[in-house]
Amino acid sequence: MSQGYALELYFDPALENQVLKAWNVLARRQISTQLIEIESRPHITLFSSPFVDVSKLENIVKNFASKQEPLPMSFSSIGSLANDNNVLFLAPTPSLSLIQFHLQLCDAMRRDGIEIGEEYRPDSWIPHCPVAEEVPKARMAEAFTVLRDLKMPVTGYAMDIGLVEYPPVRELCSFVLGGSTVEP
Repeated sequence: MSQGYALELYFDPALENQVLKAWNVLARRQISTQLIEIESRPHITLFSSPFVDVSKLENIVKNFASKQEPLPMSFSSIGSLANDNNVLFLAPTPSLSLIQFHLQLCDAMRRDGIEIGEEYRPDSWIPHCPVAEEVPKARMAEAFTVLRDLKMPVTGYAMDIGLVEYPPVRELCSFVLGGSTVEP
């Protein structure tokens, strides 16, 4: 498994617990435990790369986060990514504030020479909060059914941005939106 770095948008405790509920239900049904096993945290990935100057990225994110406010989030649908990992996710209701947030972050990274891969460029980024990875194909329908039983929409706020190294997921630092650094 290759190593990489990512910027993850984290949620307020109540919203995070709602997502964890979905993870735990899928784990109890033995559908998917991958996110728990890699020690992930409920999030929306804003950027990911196998190679990055970590100290440069940390400074960009620290500066960016200090100028932002917590973002209202509402997860109103369930989706699946068309890749080999059989990922199921909660999709945030599209909002101008989320799109602008991501665009401004990408602009800040580009200005400092950080290359953004196709998947995370503003014109192709699909914001999503993973709830299951590596779901066996034969159990995808069951997983969707389990997730449909969640009370939707699930709402709250995005509160901070974490810089992580993976796998397994290890938070290097976290920055509160409109606030300061939180060390892991």
